[in-house]
Amino acid sequence: LPKIDRYTVPSSARSARSPSIFFSPPFSMAIVCAQAVDSWPIWNLQGCGVEEMPTWDHEDCEETPIWELDDCVETAELGSGSFGTVTKAWSYKTGESVAIKTLSSSSHEAVRREAGLLRACHGHLNIVQLRAMSFDRNADRLSLVMEYVGPSLHDVLHRARRGCPFQEDVVRFLMRQLLSGADHMHRLCHVVHRDIKPENVLVGDGVKICDFGLAMSMSQAPPYGHHGTRSYMAPEILLGKPDYDATVDAWSLGCVMAELLLGERLFGRAADDADQLLRIFYILGVPDQVSWPSYNSLPLAGELVAPPSIPHRNRLREVFPEDCLSRQGFQVLSGLLSCDARKRLYAGEALELPWFTTN
Repeated sequence: LPKIDRYTVPSSARSARSPSIFFSPPFSMAIVCAQAVDSWPIWNLQGCGVEEMPTWDHEDCEETPIWELDDCVETAELGSGSFGTVTKAWSYKTGESVAIKTLSSSSHEAVRREAGLLRACHGHLNIVQLRAMSFDRNADRLSLVMEYVGPSLHDVLHRARRGCPFQEDVVRFLMRQLLSGADHMHRLCHVVHRDIKPENVLVGDGVKICDFGLAMSMSQAPPYGHHGTRSYMAPEILLGKPDYDATVDAWSLGCVMAELLLGERLFGRAADDADQLLRIFYILGVPDQVSWPSYNSLPLAGELVAPPSIPHRNRLREVFPEDCLSRQGFQVLSGLLSCDARKRLYAGEALELPWFTTN
């Protein structure tokens, strides 16, 4: 383990807030009314080579339409990374802007898997909608065609607003939508995202959870893998728990909520998993038989020894004093950021708390 003498607790509410760029009341994002989806569109697939492609069937997934490469014209690159690229394009099929995600891997299976999970979650306002898959005959490559939404929440917070925190009423406005999308995903679609973070939340007429590349169906039997982005990863995943559940997404949503209030990551950027756990314990306290009775039963718990400089008490309220976050808001945040998954709020449970129901 790295030697850690001390951590700096992230600053809480900043006394001087720069002028709001996004989402100052009245909100620039309108709450969009749900539109009923009567049927999933099916276009003529003749000549698209569908019968030659490997298939992947999700139990909740209907057949996804296949577009040819020239059904869209690319207009801009939205982002790229180790996963592949995302480009903005104009769809001749639907007469709208779309986002096309092309994976670095040429595996049809990976694309069909993500398409199946997106299709399973189809129809909710706060989850990005899959339009089709696009097939490039020359490269023998499938891509995902999704609705175009807008910039990521990460870009809004850290670029447009330059890290200026959101006020509590705006955070509630955003979290209500994110928790609603997650609750739909978990309770009705039986899907766990496993990588919820500001980069995977899109901002348009509302916010939408995107990028299901690491998502999984809850019908899949454990053991489950070590997946996610470390700064937003639940402690039970870091400690090697093989049979985690949808509460790992609730933890990630708690991290997102904290970041919106702080303007920076609550636990910073850790060097490795052990460092990440110590950063969590520095703010939420070192586990004991009261706070986390099952801690010692986790596979990697015995390998982590917290240094004396890590306090045993929970200091989350010191990071978010009442002038930054009300008691009702703190009830939601602390419920999502419970180290013990059995005490952690599910997304739907968080939505039933007074912070949402009385405001």
